[in-house]
Amino acid sequence: MKRTPVVFIHGAWLHALSWESWAERFAGRGFLALAPGWPGEAEAVPDVRRLPEPLGRVGLEALTDHYAGIVRSFEVAPVIVGHAVGGLIAQHLIAADVGRAAVAIAPAPINGIPLPASPGRLLPPGRCDPADELVTLSSEQFHHVFANTLEAEESDRLYDRYVVPAPRRLLADLGCASASRSPRAVADVGNAARGPLLLISGQEDRLVPDEATRAVYKQYGDTTAVTDLKQFADRAHSLVIDSGWRFVADYVLGWLDEHGIRAHPPQP
Repeated sequence: MKRTPVVFIHGAWLHALSWESWAERFAGRGFLALAPGWPGEAEAVPDVRRLPEPLGRVGLEALTDHYAGIVRSFEVAPVIVGHAVGGLIAQHLIAADVGRAAVAIAPAPINGIPLPASPGRLLPPGRCDPADELVTLSSEQFHHVFANTLEAEESDRLYDRYVVPAPRRLLADLGCASASRSPRAVADVGNAARGPLLLISGQEDRLVPDEATRAVYKQYGDTTAVTDLKQFADRAHSLVIDSGWRFVADYVLGWLDEHGIRAHPPQP
């Protein structure tokens, strides 16, 4: 019997391994769960840290094309679940009628919406020039920006297991520390024929603040396509990997079921 694929797309500074708990959870519910890495991303976190240079060539367009090819490769249209820039890509793909449904968790903003000034700004203006370079987070920066609602012990454990450098080229494509937004960070918010979309925010997120996700949600206000917003109180940007990940994952599973998206689609 065919299973509905779920393609997980991770965000900047995280490795594909960051979806390990989600993939197990979704597979346990019968879905075909896959978390393919970025172009040039080694399979193991230590290998990426030791040789990160291939990631330095990754920009938003290449990353989007990479996942579009993966999603289109399935006979059964997948669900797309993305975090941060993965959430941006999920929106772009579902708006282009690629995929069955999409979930965008703490997504990088689309269509000119700026990230508001916040404690999560990592690079000062003038340091976003695209180049084959990488931006590395220290464990202290990770705790401050990603895992600010967690105790240091849990933050350090997540850092050791999942964190890798991020391409400066990609950060530049996303608008980085500037107030302007890249024209590449787009989604067709008016496509009424697309599949369902769920936006999720953490209300203590410092990297992609809740207000930015709410602003994105408002852009979908005129479409008749299903568009929902779920806000998780007291959750940071780490909400997909920290000890509360299951609450978010189970909400997504419930939302999919509510919209008739099941692990085993009806047979023709």
